[in-house]
Amino acid sequence: MSSWTRWHGPAMARLWGFCWLVVGFWRAALACPTSCKCSASRIWCSDPTPGIMAFPRLEPNSADPENITEIYIANQKRLEIINEDDVEAYTGLKNLTIVDSGLKFVAHKAFLKNSNLQHINFTRNKLTNLSRKHFRHLDLSALILVGNPFTCSCDIMWIKTLQETKSSPETQDLYCLNESSKNIPLVNLQIPNCGLPSANLAAPNLTVEEGKSITLSCSVAGDPVPNLYWDVGNLVSKHLNETSHTQGSLRITNISSDDSGKQISCVAENLVGEDQDSVNLTVHFAPTITFLESPTSDHHWCIPFTVKGNPKPALQWFYNGAILNESKYICTKIHVTNHTEYHGCLQLDNPTHMNNGDYKLVAKNEYGKDEKQISAHFMGWPGIDDGADPNYPEVIYEDYGTTASDIDDTTNRSNEIPSTDVADKTGREHLSVYAVVVIASVVGFFLLVMLFLLKLARHSKFGMK
Repeated sequence: MSSWTRWHGPAMARLWGFCWLVVGFWRAALACPTSCKCSASRIWCSDPTPGIMAFPRLEPNSADPENITEIYIANQKRLEIINEDDVEAYTGLKNLTIVDSGLKFVAHKAFLKNSNLQHINFTRNKLTNLSRKHFRHLDLSALILVGNPFTCSCDIMWIKTLQETKSSPETQDLYCLNESSKNIPLVNLQIPNCGLPSANLAAPNLTVEEGKSITLSCSVAGDPVPNLYWDVGNLVSKHLNETSHTQGSLRITNISSDDSGKQISCVAENLVGEDQDSVNLTVHFAPTITFLESPTSDHHWCIPFTVKGNPKPALQWFYNGAILNESKYICTKIHVTNHTEYHGCLQLDNPTHMNNGDYKLVAKNEYGKDEKQISAHFMGWPGIDDGADPNYPEVIYEDYGTTASDIDDTTNRSNEIPSTDVADKTGREHLSVYAVVVIASVVGFFLLVMLFLLKLARHSKFGMK
């Protein structure tokens, strides 16, 4: 019985775990190409005999290529090409190393689906040319190209520019072969009519009202002649671009308030690199109250709201139809500002039944206004279970004549208002009345006791007074 328990407890769990680990390695091994070794996250091919002629691919349905984070290839003289679809299955790939091999050509879209690539090492291969388009979408921390017989041309000037502009103090000793088959240090390479392009965005005032239209113009220059394109990010508004050689225009129509603060760029790109000129779009629009909810209790009572508007709207609260003056007991708080969106609450300090009622928020700027109302119930009326009071006092609803408050200065303490301090004052008055009644009762009781004792003394046989 003890043996059965021993093999069906933690020991059995460890045994099953080991078995699954062995099966995992076995599946990976079955999927591995010849001359390579594989694990769940790594492929390495360093055995030159018999070697590989194509980029290593795992067998279908036998492993998960997206889990591979590193591929190491060395001493593979017959590996000459990386095709467009060779690497696309390894979407989790971070490190790619191909050294001391015969690599001559890399397809332009070979790494299109490998956005996680951070480190590429192509040391001592047979590369004579390499385009920057291979890597323009990647955020590489290292691109090592030492020991390749590059041909001196404008096609590789981007590598020189990359070496000059990168922040790392370490530089690679890169060379290229000129027409005389002489090694020229890449740092000294000069190619006529081969330089970085430039972009110039001629934009009018990019502060525009919602629903209007605007046109941006851009010109690019450079040799080789650069291509021009627009980078509008996630622009919501409808837009159309027209490009003719080195001139381009972008027409944005029916501009949405959601595009306020977004960046628009004109980009010039050629073999050597790229340049861009950018502007920020500012959209003015009327306020909108997108959120207003019943009060919630945390450290203080809070009526939460969200308001959108540009320029920043002024906020004014109304209480049961009358303007609500703010004080230290009740005031507007803005907790989060997100460009043209403001998240906050009307904060109330210890509200009572006297603060129950309808609260209306009005947001206003020069382009319009919006308003919303909610009913708030903080506490039931004394002696009424459901908290309702059909004869709610009208005296506390007077208009005290305050002005609208701005988002940046939402506390107006110039006037007293029907806030929670009214309830405190009323409570203190009630307490004073109770105290007077109690004191009067005690004094009356003592007077009665004294009268009784005097009457009793008058009839005493000792004649005591």
